[in-house]
Amino acid sequence: MKSIRRFVYAATLTLSALNLAPSVASAQDARGTFKLTHDVHWQNHLVPAGEYAFSLESTGPSELLQLRSLNGTSRGVIMLVNDSAPSKPADVSRLLLVSRPSGTFVTAMELPESGITLHFTVPAETREMAQADSTAAAPSAR
Repeated sequence: MKSIRRFVYAATLTLSALNLAPSVASAQDARGTFKLTHDVHWQNHLVPAGEYAFSLESTGPSELLQLRSLNGTSRGVIMLVNDSAPSKPADVSRLLLVSRPSGTFVTAMELPESGITLHFTVPAETREMAQADSTAAAPSAR
């Protein structure tokens, strides 16, 4: 009697897992194209200026972002996105950039049609540089 119960329990778990698998696999992935007018740092990659196609695939708790150059070169970048949030309503998709002394960095990729915003790691500014900027910007009283 116990072996029949265990068999039914195992069969129920297996069928439940198989029913969930297609819904996870059929989740809509984001795809599109964009153009960079200058080189940018994106996570640990330096992405040169040019036209790119991107695809975003859900891989469990994080997403996998793939960039492919459309300029005829075989250059491509694959990166793991660890931080994402629901997208704010907006008219268009966009890349958010921040300028640092060491270059321009991608901080976020907003994809409102897919309902997601991806956040990327940007190195912090050094304190000496931030202090130099604040003293240079301060008005002098003479």
